[in-house]
Amino acid sequence: MKLPIALSNRHVHLSQADIETLFGAGHELTHFKPLSQPGQYACEEKVDLVGPKGTIKGVRVLGPARPNTQVEISLSDGFALGIKAPIKESGDIAGTPGVKLVGPAGEVELSEGVIVASRHIHMSLEDAARFGVTDKQIVKVRTFGPRSVVFENVLVRANANFALEMHVDVEEGNAAGVRNGEEVELIAE
Repeated sequence: MKLPIALSNRHVHLSQADIETLFGAGHELTHFKPLSQPGQYACEEKVDLVGPKGTIKGVRVLGPARPNTQVEISLSDGFALGIKAPIKESGDIAGTPGVKLVGPAGEVELSEGVIVASRHIHMSLEDAARFGVTDKQIVKVRTFGPRSVVFENVLVRANANFALEMHVDVEEGNAAGVRNGEEVELIAE
């Protein structure tokens, strides 16, 4: 059973309060381009991440606004910033390190919210039934090509509002030699 894969670069999800602090009172995120998941989009807005060891400039904001601000980086980004970000599921930010966000209108000092997103598959409930998997199940995924690998510990995220796609960060995708939209094979445990 095959599905598409996508590589996710560092990005930031912002709460409405943090959007206004960083970009000005009443600011609404500016749509840049749609993402694969319904209702999700890349924004024109970018912020700088400032850690104890270094700064990463121009990190893309993704919309729409979220209840809590979350920063998703790679392990290498963590070294550059001086932050030991844990590998966690998106949205699970309890006990994670923070970072300073710098925008054109202000700064936000996060006390938590920095993660390395765990590899996962978004799929609709119909896709889950077709693949014979359930929400929160852990599966394996095989890539193809000269650098093919089997990704273990892949979280299934099944939801009526999701579109079928596996997400890995840029480092994982590059190591496996995969490109956005290429097909991979799900191996149910």
